[in-house]
Amino acid sequence: MDAGKKRTRHNPRKTANPLSVLFFSYTLPLFREGYSKDLTVDDLFEPLDDDTSARLGDQLEKQWEKQLKRKKPSLINAMARTFGLDCIRLGCLVFLYDVVLRMVQPLLLGYLLQYFSTPRTMSREEAMLYAAAIVIVTAISTLTVNHFMLGVLSTGMRMRVACCSLVYRKSLRLTRTALGETAAGQVVNLLSNDVSRFDIVSVLMLIMWCAPICGCVCAYFLYATIGPSAFVGIGLVLVIVPTQAYLGTLQSKYRSQTALKTDKRVRLTDEIISGMQVIKMYAWEKPFAKLIELARKLELKVIIKASYIRGIYMSFGLCTTRLALCCSLITFVLIGNDLTADKVFVVLTYFNVLAQTMTMIFVRGIAEVAEALVSIGRIEKFLGNDEITDEKKSRMLLSGLDDKHDKEEKVEELAVEMEGVTAKWVESLSDNTLDAVDLRVRRGQLVGVAGPVGAGKSSLLQAILGELMVSEGKCKAYGKLSYACQDPWVFAATVRQNILFGLPFDRWRYREVIRACALQRDLDLLPQGDLTVVGERGTSLSGGQKARVNLARAVYRDADIYLLDDPLSAVDTHVGKHLFEECIVKFLQNKTRILVTHQIQNLPHTDHVVVIDAGKIQIQGLYNDIVHNPEYTMILSLSRDNADNEDQSEGKKPSQTVGRQLSKLSRQISRTSTYSLSSYHGSLVDEEEDEEAPDMIEATTKGKVKQSPYTGYFRAGTNYFVIFLIAILFALAQVLASGVDYFVSYWTTQEEARALYREEMNSFVNKMNISASDDEITIESTTTSQANQSFSLLDFVTSNNETNPESLLDGLYETETLIYMFVAITVGLVVIAFTRSLTFYNICMKSSRKLHDTMFTNLMRAPMRFFNTNPSGRILNRFSKDMGAVDEILPKAVMDATQIIMSVLGSLVIAVAVNWVYLIPIIVMGFILWFVRKIYLRSSMNIKRLEGMTKSPVFTHLLATLQGLTTIRAFGAESVLREEFDKHQDLHTSAWHMYLTTSQTFGFTLDVMSTVYMAFIAFSFLFLEDLFGGQMGLAITQAMSLTGMLQYGIRQSAEVANQMMSVERVMEYLGLEEEPLLEAPPDKKTPKEWPSEGEIDFRHVYMKYGPQSDYVIVDLNLKIKPREKVGVVGRTGAGKSSLISALFRLAFVEGELMIDGLDTAKVGLRDLRARLSIIPQDPVLFAGTLRFNLDPFDEFPDEVLWRTLDEVELRESLHDSLGLQTRVLDQGSNFSVGQRQLVCLARAILRDNRILMLDEATANVDNNTDSLIQKTIRLKFAHCTVLTVAHRLNTIIDSDKVLVMDAGRMVEFDHPHVLLQNEEGYFYKMVQQTGPSMAEQLRRAAEECYNTTTRL
Repeated sequence: MDAGKKRTRHNPRKTANPLSVLFFSYTLPLFREGYSKDLTVDDLFEPLDDDTSARLGDQLEKQWEKQLKRKKPSLINAMARTFGLDCIRLGCLVFLYDVVLRMVQPLLLGYLLQYFSTPRTMSREEAMLYAAAIVIVTAISTLTVNHFMLGVLSTGMRMRVACCSLVYRKSLRLTRTALGETAAGQVVNLLSNDVSRFDIVSVLMLIMWCAPICGCVCAYFLYATIGPSAFVGIGLVLVIVPTQAYLGTLQSKYRSQTALKTDKRVRLTDEIISGMQVIKMYAWEKPFAKLIELARKLELKVIIKASYIRGIYMSFGLCTTRLALCCSLITFVLIGNDLTADKVFVVLTYFNVLAQTMTMIFVRGIAEVAEALVSIGRIEKFLGNDEITDEKKSRMLLSGLDDKHDKEEKVEELAVEMEGVTAKWVESLSDNTLDAVDLRVRRGQLVGVAGPVGAGKSSLLQAILGELMVSEGKCKAYGKLSYACQDPWVFAATVRQNILFGLPFDRWRYREVIRACALQRDLDLLPQGDLTVVGERGTSLSGGQKARVNLARAVYRDADIYLLDDPLSAVDTHVGKHLFEECIVKFLQNKTRILVTHQIQNLPHTDHVVVIDAGKIQIQGLYNDIVHNPEYTMILSLSRDNADNEDQSEGKKPSQTVGRQLSKLSRQISRTSTYSLSSYHGSLVDEEEDEEAPDMIEATTKGKVKQSPYTGYFRAGTNYFVIFLIAILFALAQVLASGVDYFVSYWTTQEEARALYREEMNSFVNKMNISASDDEITIESTTTSQANQSFSLLDFVTSNNETNPESLLDGLYETETLIYMFVAITVGLVVIAFTRSLTFYNICMKSSRKLHDTMFTNLMRAPMRFFNTNPSGRILNRFSKDMGAVDEILPKAVMDATQIIMSVLGSLVIAVAVNWVYLIPIIVMGFILWFVRKIYLRSSMNIKRLEGMTKSPVFTHLLATLQGLTTIRAFGAESVLREEFDKHQDLHTSAWHMYLTTSQTFGFTLDVMSTVYMAFIAFSFLFLEDLFGGQMGLAITQAMSLTGMLQYGIRQSAEVANQMMSVERVMEYLGLEEEPLLEAPPDKKTPKEWPSEGEIDFRHVYMKYGPQSDYVIVDLNLKIKPREKVGVVGRTGAGKSSLISALFRLAFVEGELMIDGLDTAKVGLRDLRARLSIIPQDPVLFAGTLRFNLDPFDEFPDEVLWRTLDEVELRESLHDSLGLQTRVLDQGSNFSVGQRQLVCLARAILRDNRILMLDEATANVDNNTDSLIQKTIRLKFAHCTVLTVAHRLNTIIDSDKVLVMDAGRMVEFDHPHVLLQNEEGYFYKMVQQTGPSMAEQLRRAAEECYNTTTRL
């Protein structure tokens, strides 16, 4: 949990001069750097002061706290108060652009086009002034809009960062109940998908407020230009606006539904990744795949609806302006007006602005704002969850000063005081977790808390910590607390950072803690000692090592009260004894210690014993006073003698962190055997390298995926023929759209020709009917000279004797015919545009479905090593952020980019059609554009890759925080974790801001190019005398549309390239390594009754966890007879659990491993695993119902399940009204660890296989439950071969054989009685370490068992 070094590279924006800022030149060195090399995290700049996560989080949190004092707090109001000034400043900028500059442009264009009217009344100099004015306004617009975009995107980024910070700070304060109901995947979704809405909505929100003003101004100028006819087009726009607004609300509704469905899918995926080892061992891939399949199907059902709506909306963008123009111009002509270029193209420009503003920006803004409101609502809901506030904790964490003087003496001698404490985790349940608990702990006492599974021992500590809210009574802790949780929590950092946990390094205390916690020998084995990075969830440590690091963290903190929740269960005999005597008794002497334990042999050494059952303290007092009490014996199932001599060895407690603690993690470095320094040192280095490599490893997707992501994406949804048809539809839509634009110019030219004909006809009549005179001749000459200016316009219609004006009509279509043609082209455009959009989105959805399904299938087939070496945040990122991009962002980006780029091409083609001379600047600009885009894309993709890489650590940090929340709060380390989160956010902000500035610089460059091109066309009349109003208007309006559109199109194409990286990252998982022989060929399927006997034969078996790792099982030769009960013992890291991994083939196994004479290498893995039963080291439950957790295939009727629950004595603990439908929370957090283990036992009973493995199955349970499990195993699995991995020797002393493992090798294998005859043997020494009395008991038990077996 270390964000690494702080970014120290200076941000050039801080010291840039005003001109450099104005023209974005401060980014140029970055382009040079990005083009010349691959950028890395070290190349990122420090964020600007205003962009830092801590500052933004503080500002928003301050405003949110003010909102909380109101009756209905509003996150929108809090954000408005935080970012209001920025929004007002940017709002003024957009007003200047939208309402002033964009409105002036069409007016100037109209004046310029008057120069081309007949008769010509404007001088060339005046026309040049108008052309210059158009260019200047365009240049100012370019500067304004680009700085607005950078500012508004930066503001959106700040909103996102602030909300992420607020969500994270809230997660640090969640109550345990709220945490149980809020899946980690849901919080990840908030930080990945929901907050990303601010990046988009910030732009549209600030533009859309100007839209109504802009619309009114446009309407006025349209009316002023063409009179009442304008209202027909305006009316059409106003009809489309509410239609699109309705579609926007529908999209918002679907977005809300999508978010819920995505949450569910991500949560399920998160759980599957967490429980992958258990899923593989149970061969449960298919039912979980069905769950994901169903969740994905429901999610896509909504996404498809939203996508079709988006397709319709984007089609309107292509058609609205042209439909409105069509209606208005036809009306204008039909009521008797003449079309002229200065009117037509001014109207066209204003309709462009109106349609873009109202139907695109305004309506899209409404849709995006509606979606953002959904996201804000989800964030508000999360922020409204119950939290542990300082006020709530104040009654529990007092400094020792009571308000009444007469209590001072009492407070001084008490450390913990509980009076009539009643509490429960879920308010709706009738049963209390703690019921009328009275407990007083004096300062300096060592209090032992014992009781059966689910009795409320851990809840007692949670109440003292303030995690469990007290409903009645009072609970006070006088002094500073430290806490070691039952499930060891280790985060991705060095061992030293895990122990110090933000505290200063005190060398002497640190050394003493290492000694007291028996960690020195373990640290000597690690490649870099205590500076070794242990990886996420402590992947580089065994379960026992994690437990001791967890304890060391608690002990290093100098506190008054130490709450130790069963810290001895995960270590072997002599280590447990050392921890109790050297750490808990001696090192922490004079400190108050409350020790929850199942190892009741330690209770005689405590100052006070508390026995708790069913949430009530049944008995408490000095050990000697209570040991004879019948209640004590009944609850703990032990007499005093038995208790004194109880096995001192502790079962290995599973390394089960709340988030995703799988036994895979402890297996990985089970290799750190204390007997195998030289042989396993190398493998530790391998693991450390795998895990220490930061999330930068994601950059290796570059080059990993051989197929083009474009090909992979579209081919996933369809074939090449359909892709070709879609391309044809896109091209046809653009041809029709450009056809409409060209036809407007053509029609205008025709009408101008018709007007000229009328003028010539009048002149002809005058010449025929009026007697010739000098004055008349003069008039005629004048008229003719004026008409000659436009004769070339009529060259194509004039071919006969000029004296016959009728010839002017040749080549002119009737106005009615032109109207029909105009309508036909426009209607064709609408039909093709909508068909194209819907078909395209349909294919995108098919691609999305196929990519997800294939990726998930491949993930389920991946070997365990993949999950061991990849942080969960990274894997989950593929299924949340990347799939979110593929589902929603990418199709929109591809559609946008294709539509805009084709519009740009259409504009350029039209310009060349007007006059070939315009081809010259197009070629020059094209070359420059190609060069600029090449430089930009290389830098942009580098930076975007960095942005993706720096995002994953944010999720990983969040997940780790949620897993260790109780520990974090107990240590008061919230501020440390918050600082780390802010560092991760700042790193991502650096990459994101770099991406924004480079993108905007590129956009600015394109806009400058467009402005230069438009200037060329605007001044082209100086050297192109044969241009006419319709042609010039068409050329200039098309050139004006390029400004902004070219930038948007090229940036969208870059956005497509960047979003395709999500496809690339998904496709990387399409090529994951698969486990070998998952399914055997049909002709080689194993018989259904296999294995019928349960014989296991290891023949020269070697096993390692990775291709380059060292062997963790070395040359194992061993034969286990049918129905034999074999105990497996050895020190931590000896290879006991690895033996089970070998049987399930979870790693690389060499040699022959035979079951009933069949080599398991030739058996399909799913068949093999389905025929083996296991009660795993980590009792993993999945969110859902108890029934699903017992029988995901629905193979058994309810009565069988109830009978099984009765056999494991779990029925009584279930809620009567719910029964098998009892809700299981995320990670089974509403079940105690022991209860989870009993559920696993029930699973094994249901499977009824001939081979059963128990991997430290009784490590976390009290002796009573241990006895129950052993009794159940003897009864229900008498016909089975049973392998039991255990540290409690009494668990396996009555086994038929005991296998002693050391450093991955078998050192002894025989009946325990036989092994005890060898005083130099390993097993003999292990028994001796339990103490004289216990050793004697074990010897007697082994001898009795041996004699019984011999007689039989």
